[in-house]
Amino acid sequence: MEKDWKLKLRYGKMSTPFKHYTTLADGIVHELKEGFSCQKGKAWMAMKNWASSTGESADMIKVIGEQIGFEVTGKIEVYETEPKEPPTDKPRGYDINFTPYSE
Repeated sequence: MEKDWKLKLRYGKMSTPFKHYTTLADGIVHELKEGFSCQKGKAWMAMKNWASSTGESADMIKVIGEQIGFEVTGKIEVYETEPKEPPTDKPRGYDINFTPYSE
């Protein structure tokens, strides 16, 4: 990974049609796929992503969550944030984690 990609992006030497977001979703952890861990039950899923809009970012957390064993059942929050990883030629999510809670 190129180490100065943030500077290139900031100063227009590199461009992307996407914006960077951190997306949070309230839901239920079921049986998670290998590579992910959280106790079953209520939890918040957090994901960083490159997407074309806040709506696409919200859709991505639903779809990706479903693919790995998380069901969105409540609120979704989307924030524009600084990226940790460079953009690619397609929307993508990364740095996914879960925070369980009980009521």
